[in-house]
Amino acid sequence: MSGPSSTTLFARFASALSEWSGRPPTFALAVAIILLWAISGPVFGFSATWQLVINTLTGIATFLMVFILQSSQNRDGKALQAKIDELILSSEARNRFVGIERLDEERLHDICATLPDPAKGDCEDEIPAPNVGLARSG
Repeated sequence: MSGPSSTTLFARFASALSEWSGRPPTFALAVAIILLWAISGPVFGFSATWQLVINTLTGIATFLMVFILQSSQNRDGKALQAKIDELILSSEARNRFVGIERLDEERLHDICATLPDPAKGDCEDEIPAPNVGLARSG
């Protein structure tokens, strides 16, 4: 048996890193790094190199995180869509809605136009009014 593919390794790495990056300790670590950098300013005479260090580090981190987070978003979106498709297929809903996320904007708008008014919410440019007072009491 061969080991995991590079795609699988990247997916696992991206998932773990995106999970880790969203936690409070990670934010605290980032703040600590910035504070250490700021405190070290007088030691380095607030030189151009001192400024370049933080600019380079934050630029590289931002650039890489864009790809990591996009990978996680893509995977989460596909998983969510698969779950929704399964719910549609296993219910009384119209199966023609399975896979509509891959349609172009014009076709998607045409499908939205066939929906009853309450279901159109996100298909139109206006924000739908919240459903207030629909909860049943007692």
